Amino acid sequence: MASRVRVGILGGSGMTGGELLRILATHPGVEVAWATSREYIGKPIHAAHPHLRGFYQGLRFEALEDVDMGVVNVVFNALPHSVGTVIVAEAFETGIRVVDLSADYRLKDPDLYPALYGFKHPRPDLLEEAVYALPEIYGEKLRGARLSAVPGCNATAAILAAAPLAASNMIEKGYGLIVDVKAASSEAGSRPGRHNIHPLREGSARPYSPWGHRHAAEAAQVLRELAGEGIRVSLVPHAVSMTRGVLASAHAWLREGYGFREAATAYASFYSGSPMVRIKPMAPGLPGDPPDVKNVLGSMYAEVGFAVEEDSGRITGFAAIDNLVRGAAGQAVYAMNAMLGFDEWMGLHTPPIRP
Repeated sequence: MASRVRVGILGGSGMTGGELLRILATHPGVEVAWATSREYIGKPIHAAHPHLRGFYQGLRFEALEDVDMGVVNVVFNALPHSVGTVIVAEAFETGIRVVDLSADYRLKDPDLYPALYGFKHPRPDLLEEAVYALPEIYGEKLRGARLSAVPGCNATAAILAAAPLAASNMIEKGYGLIVDVKAASSEAGSRPGRHNIHPLREGSARPYSPWGHRHAAEAAQVLRELAGEGIRVSLVPHAVSMTRGVLASAHAWLREGYGFREAATAYASFYSGSPMVRIKPMAPGLPGDPPDVKNVLGSMYAEVGFAVEEDSGRITGFAAIDNLVRGAAGQAVYAMNAMLGFDEWMGLHTPPIRP
C-alpha cells in the first residue's frame, strides 16, 4: 500500500470540489495540501462549504497561479471543461498523477471536442494515456495509471444500466440504445441559471439537449468497446425536481432467443465482482423494490436493474446513482486509490443516507 499522500484540488469551491473535500476529509491515506478558487481566495474551506467547518483547520483557498504543484503527489482537476486542460498536461509531465473530473480527457477522439465542448483539444496526444475511471469496467487499467478521466454523471448511469447488454451482445443489431435520464439540479453546478433557480426547478420536469447530449459520446465509446462493434446511443436527459441523483433507463430490443433468464445471467455475471452495485431484477411476482436514487444518496452505491417486455422483445436497463459521488467525486477518489496502490474502495464505504 502506498504511504500517506498529499493532494491538491483545482476548483475546490464548486459542488464537485466540495464533495471531493467531503470524502477526502476522512480518507486515512490523504492530506489535502491546497485547493483553488477564484471567488474564495484567502478564505477558509468552510466559507464555500459550511458543512465542512472544522475539518480543514488552517486550509484556505488559493489562487490558481499561486499553488505549488511540487508539494503534491496527486492533482484533482475540478475546473470547468477546457479551463484546466493545459494545467493537467503540465502536471502530468512533471510526474504528478492527475485525476481529471472535467470532460477534457474522457473522449479518445479529439475531433469530438469542438462540436461537443467548444474547443480544439490542445493535447490530443494524452487522450489515449487517460484511463476512463469507471470501476466496474476499467478498474484493472487504473492500477498504476498516471492520468485518469472521471466519467460524466449521466454517462456513468447510462453505462451501468446498459453495459451487461452490450458485453453479452444481447442488443438487436441495427437498433442501438435509447437512454432516458432523470437528472437532479446539482448537475447544473453552484451558479444559478435561467431554469435552475429553485422556483423554476421545483415541481418541474423538462427535457434538455434532446438533439444529442454530449455524455452520449462517452456512453457510446464504452459500450462499443464492450460489444466489440458499433452501437448507436441516443441519450436524452430530463431536469427533475430533486437535488441529488440520476436515474437512467436504457431501452433496447433483444436479439432473437434472448429474454429475462438470459438478461438475469448477464447482469449477475457482469457485476459479480463489484461490491458497490446492487442488482435489482424486475418482473411480475419478484420481491423487492426497483432501483431508486433515494437508496444511494451520498454514496458510491449504484442500484442497477432490468425489466423485459416479453411480447415486444423490449428490455430496459436501469441505474440509480448519486451524481456527485458515484457520478463525480467518488469515482475520482476510487481512481486515485487505484493509481496509488491503495485499496480501491478506501474512504468510499460510507452507507447511503435515507430519506
